[in-house]
Amino acid sequence: MKLNWWQPSIVLALVIGFWYAMAYWYDKGKELAFVVPYPHLVLDTALNDAMFRNALLDNLFQTIVVTATGLLIAVLIGMSWAILMSQARWLEHSLYPYAVILQTIPILAIVPLIGTIFGYEFASRVIVTVMIALFPLVSNTLFGLHSVDKAQRELFQLNGAGRLTTLLKLQLPAALPAIFVGLRTAAGLAVIGAIVGDQFFQRGTPGLGVLIQVSNSRLNGAGTFAAIITASLLGVIVFLLFGLLGRLVTGKWSETS
Repeated sequence: MKLNWWQPSIVLALVIGFWYAMAYWYDKGKELAFVVPYPHLVLDTALNDAMFRNALLDNLFQTIVVTATGLLIAVLIGMSWAILMSQARWLEHSLYPYAVILQTIPILAIVPLIGTIFGYEFASRVIVTVMIALFPLVSNTLFGLHSVDKAQRELFQLNGAGRLTTLLKLQLPAALPAIFVGLRTAAGLAVIGAIVGDQFFQRGTPGLGVLIQVSNSRLNGAGTFAAIITASLLGVIVFLLFGLLGRLVTGKWSETS
């Protein structure tokens, strides 16, 4: 499907216009001007404030490392979990409820426990990222593995194909579109997980979550918005990258990609 860039551009212009209106409203009460800074001040802080720009780049790099590490672990665990459940109904009935439970656990409630057990640095940030990003990979991979055409599955059985052959040559290729949908969703959630973990585990190398908190505590509205926008752009970029990778792998034969 061809993307019409002028449509989202119009929405972006409207959002920026509304942002300027809100900034002007808060600017009238000078003591609240930091709450919603003008967009050009946010851009100026991100690009021209050397100290903040360096901190932004360093913290961005750390967030990327946590995101990539957590997403990789989530992919390995999530796909392995789904493949295992796809091999027998009793395995799916036994294990899938725990994937749902993991998705519904309130992260904020167990953050202190994670910090106590694993410390308050890199490892805990990665664990939070994995927990937030895992479920879409499990559910979408399992859905893709189960979506294989029944006639094709029976053809493999008639030719004496074993479980491993059926998995590698039939189920996984057929599941690729669904897997990449899960990857795109999990990639965006991994960024959120890295930010959330960073805000709660303050020790170690800081990421964007710490920068957002520090900027906000210093009443640096422009810096806070710059860090938030940077985090959002990171999520958009990883989402688009996995979308592009999905199209390259599955080709044009699947609309899902």
